[in-house]
Amino acid sequence: MHLLDDTSALIPDVFEVHARCQPDKEAVVCGPVRRCWGDFNANINRVAHALAARGIGRGQQVAVLMGNAVEMLEVVFGIVKAGACVVPLSGLLTGEQLGTLIDDSDSVMLFASPDFRARLGDHRARCAKLRPDGCIAIGGDAPGWTGFEAFIAGAPAGPPLAAITAQDRFNIIYSSGTTGLPKGIVQTHRARTHWAFSNAIELGMTETSRALTTTALYSNGTWLMMLPVLFVGGTCHVMPAFGAAEFLATVQRERITHSFMVPAQFLMVLAEPGLASADHSSLQSLLCAGSPLRRDTKREVLQRFGNLLTELYGFSEGFGAMLKPHQHAARFDSVGRPVLGFEACILDDAGQVLAPGEVGEIAGYGAGMMSGYHRRPEQTAALVWRDARGRSFIRSGDVGRMDAQGFITLVDRKKDMIISGGFNVFPADIEAIVAQHPAVHDVTVIGIPHDKWGETPLALVIPRPEAAQDAEAIQAWANQRLARHQRLAALEFRDDFPRNALGKVLKRLLREPYWATAGRAI
Repeated sequence: MHLLDDTSALIPDVFEVHARCQPDKEAVVCGPVRRCWGDFNANINRVAHALAARGIGRGQQVAVLMGNAVEMLEVVFGIVKAGACVVPLSGLLTGEQLGTLIDDSDSVMLFASPDFRARLGDHRARCAKLRPDGCIAIGGDAPGWTGFEAFIAGAPAGPPLAAITAQDRFNIIYSSGTTGLPKGIVQTHRARTHWAFSNAIELGMTETSRALTTTALYSNGTWLMMLPVLFVGGTCHVMPAFGAAEFLATVQRERITHSFMVPAQFLMVLAEPGLASADHSSLQSLLCAGSPLRRDTKREVLQRFGNLLTELYGFSEGFGAMLKPHQHAARFDSVGRPVLGFEACILDDAGQVLAPGEVGEIAGYGAGMMSGYHRRPEQTAALVWRDARGRSFIRSGDVGRMDAQGFITLVDRKKDMIISGGFNVFPADIEAIVAQHPAVHDVTVIGIPHDKWGETPLALVIPRPEAAQDAEAIQAWANQRLARHQRLAALEFRDDFPRNALGKVLKRLLREPYWATAGRAI
């Protein structure tokens, strides 16, 4: 008996159709490079064929260390189209951190541009799982690396024959850039396809849309713009680097319809003198994510750009809620309702579902959820809460309440994570570095208000009695060893920390004076 396929509209197949039906339409624009769908898809296919020729495919990871460029997207989707799992890594990391994550991801191949290659340097030696011929140099040759042109030489432009299923791994996104070992979030083709079409629907994207990405392409948040607009056959405009004036100029020049920024970028655009005369009439939607906008900033965005703002709350493990433009008037302080295909509930400490209006931990469920943390089953299991139907919700670690109409309001953070400029910063990772300084007896790191970044890390240190007490010197020493987004804004000395009965530092008490001075609750 003949059976039909269990069909899925997977992203590589959708791209193939766009290239066939609209080969001359622009797919991706970055700086002076403008790539039409035909050429974009052909280049993706060449990467996929070159990988397949070297035996790379399903069940294998390939790391990408590149800045914003059309070529990065061609490499990323070429890896995926070969059936392998792509591991995009942060440009904020140190060479040691990059080496650690390449090894942790079990990557067997690596694509890197010159700046990343220089930074990785000798730390490549710790990446024991990389194949001897597995290091591909983008943008010129380098000793011990295969040049990209040589890598794809002779690779055909037609579609590869790799069999991909919805359950296969699409990517591993690391949850933070740290000197410790962050968790690799594994997302399948099914999850990424849902991410693409659900956000396209929620943000009103069509094949005529022109979406502008303003943040780094390795970032999961950037994919809120990139994946949906490419999925529907529109055009993705990529800023090589963000600048407020260039953002406004690009919106005007390219007639951008959709864009995403983190709060710090909104602040920079609002402060840009050219905003008053800029033509942003083409904009249909502005998305903010990464951390909540301050109330005053949100009001100014609505006043300057009109009622175009969508705010997204979520976490990379797989949940999202949106507050839409038409909902601001009645739900100004809410983070919205679950995105299409998701559900949410509020849990008490015993794991019982709370009634509307009660405060507890936010948990989410839906088609865009991760399949788990890479090689960390215990940490994956710790996140899971199952409902009466046996469905696995993911605990967020955030505290909030949900009303009877499904609108969620954040109340506090259960975790101590700092969100600075849209990046997740984990205090424990900074504390581990500062504690290595010989003058430090004890340290705790908190997030304090920052006009530009929203929050920024502050280290509070109990110094060793016998040591010279030079706060600026310790801060400079630590910042040399931290990634850019982790660096301390200041370091202050303390005689002691407030603690509970078990000796745990009560960080909320430490934060309160700073946030009270700023006129905002923590």
